[in-house]
Amino acid sequence: MRAIWLAECQASLRTDLPVPIAGAGEALVQVRFAGICGTDLEMVKGYAPFAGILGHEFVGVVVSAAGAPQWAGKRVVGEINLACGQCDLCQRGLRSHCRRRQVLGIRGKDGAFAEYVTLPLENLHEVPERVSDEAAVFTEPLAAALQIQEQVVVTAEDRVLVIGAGRLGQLAARTLALTGCRLTVLARSHNHQRLLSRAGIDWVAALDADTTGRCDLVVECSGNPQGLALAQQAVRPRGVMVLKSTYHGHVQVDMSWFAVNEVSLVGSRCGPFEKALRLLDEGKVDPRPLVEEIFPLSQGMEALLAAARPGAMKFLLAP
Repeated sequence: MRAIWLAECQASLRTDLPVPIAGAGEALVQVRFAGICGTDLEMVKGYAPFAGILGHEFVGVVVSAAGAPQWAGKRVVGEINLACGQCDLCQRGLRSHCRRRQVLGIRGKDGAFAEYVTLPLENLHEVPERVSDEAAVFTEPLAAALQIQEQVVVTAEDRVLVIGAGRLGQLAARTLALTGCRLTVLARSHNHQRLLSRAGIDWVAALDADTTGRCDLVVECSGNPQGLALAQQAVRPRGVMVLKSTYHGHVQVDMSWFAVNEVSLVGSRCGPFEKALRLLDEGKVDPRPLVEEIFPLSQGMEALLAAARPGAMKFLLAP
C-alpha cells in the first residue's frame, strides 16, 4: 500500500508497504480522509523520536475485525492512544497516559497517512450518519479542543483569550464560544481573522488594554514558544493558563512568576470523542470551512509543504 513514511526527520511517499494485519481485538480500517495537523509537522522537525507512518486524524471504514463481524462496513474515527489496560495509570482511568502506551502516528504505532490502518476496537467510534467525512476527520482535534472544558470550568462571566487561530485554535475558539464566555482570539493572519469573523468570534491582532493582564483564562494554541510569553502577559493574577501547543525544542520560563502571581498552569492534550461527535451531529460546530484543500495521498509530500505555510489551515489527504 501507499503511505507517508517518516524516518530520521525525513518524510517520504512509500508505495511498497504491506497492508497491516489486524490482531486480536483490532480492526482493519480503510482510510477515507486523514488530516494534517501541527503535531505532524513538528514530528518531521524531530518533536518526538519516531519511525513509521505519520498521521493520527482520520475517518475510515472498517474492512474487517476478527471475532467482531458486526463492525464490518461501519464508518469510524479512532482515539489515538493505545493503552495496555494493566498499569497503575490505566487502572486509575488515565488510559491516555498509560505508562506503556503507543500513540497513532507518533509513538510506536503506524498512523493514518496510508490506505489502511489498524486500531483496537475499543479505540473506535462509529460516525453518526448525518456527519460527513469532511467533518468527521476533525473529531480528534475537536475532542482535544473540548478537553479544555473537561479540565477548567468556563462560565459566561469569564474573560477568555485564545492565543493562536490556526488549526487547533479555531476549534478551541468555536467550542469555547458555546459557553457564552467573553471570548477573544489573538489572530495575526488575515486568513485566520476572516474565518473567525465568519464564525462570529471576536479577534485582535495584538494584545490590547482589554486583554493584557485581565484574562481569567488564556488558552495557548499558537504552536510557537512565543505564545507562552504572550499568555503570561494576558492572564490575570490567580488566572488559568491552558497549554495546547506541542512543538520541537525547549522554552526558558521563569517559574517563580507563576508562584508570585498564583497562576495555574494546565497542560491539555486528548479529549472526549463522544462529545466531539455529538457536537458535529447536532451541527453546533461545523469545521468544514477550515479545509483549504484535499490532496490525493500520492501528493502527500506537496500537502505537507502546503500545510507548513504560515497561516495555512487544514489540509486533508484522500487515500
